[in-house]
Amino acid sequence: MRFLMNFLLIVLLVVVLAVWVMLPWPGAIVLAVLVAAWLALTRRGRQAASVANVGISTLRQRLGSSAVIVVGIAGVVGVLVALLAMAEGYSQTLRATGSADTVVVMRGASASEVMSVMDRDSVVQIAQTAGIARDANGKPIASDELVVAANLPVKGALGDEESSVQLRGVGEQAWAVRPQVKIVEGRKFQPGLRELIVGRGAARQFAGMSPGQEIKLGTNQWTVVGIFASGDALESEVWGDAAVVADTYRRGSGRASVTVRLADPKAFAAFKSALEANPQLKIDASTTLDYFGKQSERMTGIIRTMGIAVGAIMAIGAMFGALNTMFAAVAARAREIATLRAIGFGGLPVVVAVMLETMLLALIGGLIGGLLAYLVFNGQGASTLAAGTVGKLSFELKVTPELLWTGLKWALAIGFIGGLFPAVRAARLPVTTALREL
Repeated sequence: MRFLMNFLLIVLLVVVLAVWVMLPWPGAIVLAVLVAAWLALTRRGRQAASVANVGISTLRQRLGSSAVIVVGIAGVVGVLVALLAMAEGYSQTLRATGSADTVVVMRGASASEVMSVMDRDSVVQIAQTAGIARDANGKPIASDELVVAANLPVKGALGDEESSVQLRGVGEQAWAVRPQVKIVEGRKFQPGLRELIVGRGAARQFAGMSPGQEIKLGTNQWTVVGIFASGDALESEVWGDAAVVADTYRRGSGRASVTVRLADPKAFAAFKSALEANPQLKIDASTTLDYFGKQSERMTGIIRTMGIAVGAIMAIGAMFGALNTMFAAVAARAREIATLRAIGFGGLPVVVAVMLETMLLALIGGLIGGLLAYLVFNGQGASTLAAGTVGKLSFELKVTPELLWTGLKWALAIGFIGGLFPAVRAARLPVTTALREL
C-alpha cells in the first residue's frame, strides 16, 4: 500500500510540473487567487493557514537553514536567466536585421551567404527582374555583395590573439537597400580605394578600428575611415568596396548574394516566381526577415539547451538543499504537528502548511535571483560565432519579463519538490510516535 501511495505521489508530481512549465503568468495569478480563496473560505484552508503562520513566524529562528534554500534557488534562477538572456539577445539581434520588403538572393541550396557563389551573369539578371524598387535615377535598388572571412587582432587580448570578422564587400546600392545603416563617426569609404567602415559591434571587439587607423587584410593595408550603426547584426561586420574586396581575396567578378528592395512588400511571391521561372538562374530567394530568423534558430537553440542543462544541474542541488532543510524543520516540529493532529487538524492542512512555507522561501529566492540577473546582465555586451557566418556576432543580453517569469517558475517548482515529500512525511507521521519524540 505504501509503495502504491508513493507511486501515485510521483505521478502527481510529474503531472503538476508538466502543467506548471506550460502555465503563463495570468494562469499563475488565477491559481494564486484560488489558493488564497481556499485558505480564507474553507475550514481546512483556515487550518492550513494557521499552521503555516506558525511555521513562517519561526523562520527568523531558522535563518541559517532557511538561507540555504533562498541562496540555492537564487543561484539557479540567476544563472538560468543569464544564459537564456544570452539566447534572447542573440535571437533579437538577428531578427531585427531583416525586413519584409527586402529579399536576399543566393545560389540554390546555399544555407547562408558565406556558402553562396554566383557568377556575374546571374547577378545582372537578378537585378533586372521585375518587382524591384527603383531609385530617383531609375536604377534598380539591388546590391550585389561579397562576404569573406578576415582575421583581426582582438581588442584587449594578450599576445597576438586574432579572431574572425565578417568582411562584406558592397556597392553604392547597399545604402539604399539598408537605410537603417548610418555613419556615426568618420565617413563612408570611397569606391576603388582600400578603405573600410566598421560596425559599432566590430569596433568594440577588434583593435585598430578607429577612423584613421590602418589594419592589414589579406596582403594589403586598409584604412578605417568610419564607424556605422544599424541596430542589428550588421554592426558586427566590416564593409569595403566590393570590387576591391574581390580583388584582394581573388574572387573575380563573382558575388555571394544580391539583396534587393521590393517595390511592394506583398509582391515577394511574384518576385520569387519570376526568378525561378528563369532557366538560366539556379537560386534561392527569401525575405531578409526569414533569412536572419532562420540563421538565429540553431545557435539560439544551442544556448537555450546549455542554459537549461546548467540550470537543471544546479536545480538538483538546490532541491536537495530544500529537502534536507524541510525534513529537518518537520522533524523539529514533530511534536507540534502531532499535537495539532490530535486536536482535530487533518493531514491536508499540515501538507499545505509545510508546502506554503517552502514555496515562500522559493519565491524569495526566485525574486532575488531574477533581480540580480536583471541588474547584472541586462544590456551587457557579448559576442559569439553566428551560425551561418564567418565572424563574431556582437549583441546585448536581454533579460525580458518572459525570462524572469521562467526563472520564477523554476524557483517555485524547486520549492514544490523540496517541500512536498517532507510535508507528506509530516502528515503520515503517527500521532503517538510523534508525541514520544524529543
